[in-house]
Amino acid sequence: MTRIRSWHEAPSKPRYTPPPGAVDAHCHVFGPQAEFPFSAKAKYLPQDAGPETLFALRNHLGFSRNVIVQASCHGTDNRATLNAIAKSEDSARGVAVVDPEISDSELDALHKGGIRGVRFNFLKRLVDDAPKDKFLEIAKRIERLGWHVVVYFEADLLDELIPFMEAIPTTIVIDHMGRPDVSAGPEGAEILAFRNFLRGHPNVWTKVSCAERLSAQGAPFDDFVESAAPLVEEFEDRVLWGTDWPHPNMQDAIPDDGALVDLIPRLAATERLRRKLLIDNPMKLYWPEEVGGEG
Repeated sequence: MTRIRSWHEAPSKPRYTPPPGAVDAHCHVFGPQAEFPFSAKAKYLPQDAGPETLFALRNHLGFSRNVIVQASCHGTDNRATLNAIAKSEDSARGVAVVDPEISDSELDALHKGGIRGVRFNFLKRLVDDAPKDKFLEIAKRIERLGWHVVVYFEADLLDELIPFMEAIPTTIVIDHMGRPDVSAGPEGAEILAFRNFLRGHPNVWTKVSCAERLSAQGAPFDDFVESAAPLVEEFEDRVLWGTDWPHPNMQDAIPDDGALVDLIPRLAATERLRRKLLIDNPMKLYWPEEVGGEG
């Protein structure tokens, strides 16, 4: 399998300047492979994209913190994510992918290493198995740690997954709005179904991210903005934003991270909404000890 690069090597400087303390709440690290090998089940083999590169990009884009989500190419070996968190000087936290048989002591070690959530991936092109019963057991076991659950799925699975998500006892964060068809606009069937789901489930949050994947139009991603901005307005206390750097499997349409940052003021129309999206909401989930919650 050929190793691929899917990120822009010289992203533009955003015109929009994020507020001090802003969090890129969805990004990844890859390797370095020599130190942290990829999973034997990996569906893609990326070039190394380690913490030094990630933090340099963060500074270039004007962010202060990162949430590093375990990438599927590393499977349940979270060492690359933990390594990046350890090198961040407490400016990064993480979301892990764990084996269902993980012990409580191993979960405690992940928490000490900066992990604050666990991800359940239902994208068949990325994972071979997504056992709902095992996932529910994990969700119940992490509740004591104050973690949340991140769920990644495509829009056609929403109805099937609702009973599963209703059984999860923690806060849930949906990656990339459940990947709806944004080309149908804010009144499209899939985005309306997702909005109705959020209305009925106050413990569910979402990331208004991945314009580069979801837009049928491409830059400047007008269709994505038209569909995602109403979510930011209606669910202002339950939305997050992230770059998704280093954009796994985007090698044929590598996005400019600076241009993605410039979507933020279009997604969040006021300074108050931008602060919630970029600071208040991610801090509640990932650095609760700094906002009066439990760490």
